[in-house]
Amino acid sequence: MNTEIPKISDFPTGEENKAYEQYFSGKSWLARLTSNDDLNVPMSNVTFEPGSRNNWHSHTGGQILIVVGGEGLYQERGKTAKHLKSGDVVEIAPNVVHWHGATSGSWFSHIAIACNPKTNENKWLEPVSDTDYKEANTIVK
Repeated sequence: MNTEIPKISDFPTGEENKAYEQYFSGKSWLARLTSNDDLNVPMSNVTFEPGSRNNWHSHTGGQILIVVGGEGLYQERGKTAKHLKSGDVVEIAPNVVHWHGATSGSWFSHIAIACNPKTNENKWLEPVSDTDYKEANTIVK
């Protein structure tokens, strides 16, 4: 089995996301892109292996995702999943419960921007069920 991470964008892949692995199904990698905290705009590149996704969660300050490679999925609780491709931007309002991750057949990478970082907190919830994930993948064209 090939375990090499493919180059799917010009942004760094970073290190395996061990600090948050309990909130993911499958593996992910994290590369912090900004380091000047005075700018108040934390940005990271997150890369997901095929089939990997994070748990349902929300952010008290909101979040912006910019897709930079591969194909992914984004879903808000109670709504139909959206198929994501490079160049897509997802604006997530504060306290909206959602998940995002790779499709079952593709690697996926997005830049995550934490909005209102001084007060923004992640609220991690339950994993996305395999049934819900499989259903979300039916929208992939």
